[in-house]
Amino acid sequence: MKASITEPPRFSPTIQTPVFDASSTLIRMPEVERIVGMKRSTIYKLMQSTDSGFPLPVKLSNSNARGAPVAWVLSEIQTWARSRIEARDQVAA
Repeated sequence: MKASITEPPRFSPTIQTPVFDASSTLIRMPEVERIVGMKRSTIYKLMQSTDSGFPLPVKLSNSNARGAPVAWVLSEIQTWARSRIEARDQVAA
């Protein structure tokens, strides 16, 4: 079941929580900041560093102008955050 930007999320019949497909859910910068715990400038620096592995955004319009709307794929941000946790666990082991 895919969540669309234009329609509200569907709810599970037994539990009243939205059902989202994280691989097709786009999130904007404020949500990315909340998930990774970093501010905008740090996120853009990570995107410029190829060895950080930080996901690149998806363009939301055909504009190439600076400040054109972009969003990130939720599952990619979650995968990156999990990789940071795993890296921490490997160092601690």
